[in-house]
Amino acid sequence: MRHDRGIWRRGILLALCALLLTLLMIFHAEIPNKIGNLGSLTETFLPWLGLGIPLLLAAALLRRSATALVALLLPAVVWLNLFGGLLTDKAGPGGNLTVATHNVNADNPDAEGTARKLADSGADVVALEELKASEVPSYESALADTYKYHSVQGTVGLWSKYPMSDTGPVDIKMGWTRAMRSTVSTPAGDVAVYVAHLPSVRVKVNAGFTAGQRDDSADALGEAIAREPVGKVVLLGDLNGTMNDRALNAVTSQMRSTQGAAGDGFGFSWPASFPMARIDQIMVKGITPVSSWALADTGSDHLPIAARVEI
Repeated sequence: MRHDRGIWRRGILLALCALLLTLLMIFHAEIPNKIGNLGSLTETFLPWLGLGIPLLLAAALLRRSATALVALLLPAVVWLNLFGGLLTDKAGPGGNLTVATHNVNADNPDAEGTARKLADSGADVVALEELKASEVPSYESALADTYKYHSVQGTVGLWSKYPMSDTGPVDIKMGWTRAMRSTVSTPAGDVAVYVAHLPSVRVKVNAGFTAGQRDDSADALGEAIAREPVGKVVLLGDLNGTMNDRALNAVTSQMRSTQGAAGDGFGFSWPASFPMARIDQIMVKGITPVSSWALADTGSDHLPIAARVEI
């Protein structure tokens, strides 16, 4: 049989594509945000760059290119280094506080049904975002039997089985209230609980990833948490950004994601019909994450998420 020497000469273009994919994942933080916030857009969907690996693999096999196959080892190793830890179940036993957060969607047609599903989750503390004023009584009524304490500030709210104090809005530079803070007195000690719904982002053909207001609000939220006098902090909310997004550094640099530390998989929460990004977050400071998971669809365009933590 004649030896095919072309296997090393074919697929040079595929090998270059593999190299480009590798560089994109390694140097994503260097992609500038000055042009349409392209850096943040890339980081929001960064795990999905891994789809390029099987596509290039299929092409390399069709071309019977050894060069392309070898080159594909580079993006595969980099992707596993970035996200391989999320592929294993890191949930552990124990924990003494269960928290949940959910963007319920202002146009949710079944507010009471959504609230009942959250109450049935077993969470001790539940945060809700995008509360429509006319539907707040429905949520209050449905959650009253499970949660003795609650407060609604603007379009966000917090429900708790344990006493709440020092509750009030947090200014995240929006002109109206979409963030709040409360001290929850759990049996294991006081916890400062923040609820936040950062401004939405949009992808526009003529403007790119429009996220300026979201970024300013993230900075303001990070400053508020940095000034927090209580040592144990939980942040619950829809941050309209992922842990990879540099624009959230003011928050993510000082807090841990429960999904990254104690979850199983990526825990994507949006959109509910086909989750592609985890823009809903549970983060902690001075508290140990034990487990983290997504709850069942409630009819909102977001999935609710929950976590068990050890105070």
